[in-house]
Amino acid sequence: MAFNQKQLIQALQNGQEAQQNKILSPLNLHIFDSVGSTNQMIWDLIEQGSPAETVVIAEQQTAGRGQWGRQWISQFGGLYLSIAIAPNITATNAPHLTLSSAWGITAALRDRHIPVLIKWPNDLILTNRKLGGILTETRVRDGKIAKAVIGIGINWTNPVPPTGINLQTFQQENLHLEPITSIENLAAIALKGILTGYQYLQNQGIEKLLTSYQKLLSNIGSFIEVDGNKGEIIGVNKAGELRVKFYPKTPITENNYINTSAWENSYSPGTISLGYELRNKN
Repeated sequence: MAFNQKQLIQALQNGQEAQQNKILSPLNLHIFDSVGSTNQMIWDLIEQGSPAETVVIAEQQTAGRGQWGRQWISQFGGLYLSIAIAPNITATNAPHLTLSSAWGITAALRDRHIPVLIKWPNDLILTNRKLGGILTETRVRDGKIAKAVIGIGINWTNPVPPTGINLQTFQQENLHLEPITSIENLAAIALKGILTGYQYLQNQGIEKLLTSYQKLLSNIGSFIEVDGNKGEIIGVNKAGELRVKFYPKTPITENNYINTSAWENSYSPGTISLGYELRNKN
């Protein structure tokens, strides 16, 4: 079934938060059956003169991409959406846009009683499986981000790998919850989430956003091994880096003093992978 633009607009206008969120209106909507990449389509439209708050939605991507150029499988049945904004923030703060988007979408879905969490840095997970992901791209002028495109992919009814889940499957397994009834409603929730997260970042600042983000971070308290050292994930810093606290394998003797103190390192996205575990559904 083709994506219904009128239904999306109606869903965007519903709800108290939509009335409060002035950024939601007007949006410059472009809906396609199939594109190479919704992010790239927006950049093309911007070059042709489209304003900020341009939104591209596609039923399929033939060249979808995730973080660090990885391929994003984008079959029919998923939500593939990108939005352009003009944040005018320093280029070094680009990770804040991903953090705010991840938090905003996750919080919006949780408001619908869907227990989504964030997997650092940019994945949305549901019952420990990947529900979606976020890709933020920027254009910088004079050290500031003149334009940013935030792209998301969320599994709606599309087939997923063993480490993934689509929202339809979750809702069928949880009939006691009030369902999200259409992909148009899901798109509205995601858009509101992105823009609410962006407003929260603007109004409250990165410190408060980080506090809210980390409350929904699934990795907190998990242990990983890096270069042979066992560490505990303790949070994320303002640069969007993962904070890991390491503990010595054996006490270190220094000047007859036994040093058992831990130390902390931070890791940029792409430098370490937290991965997904295959789950037995039986």
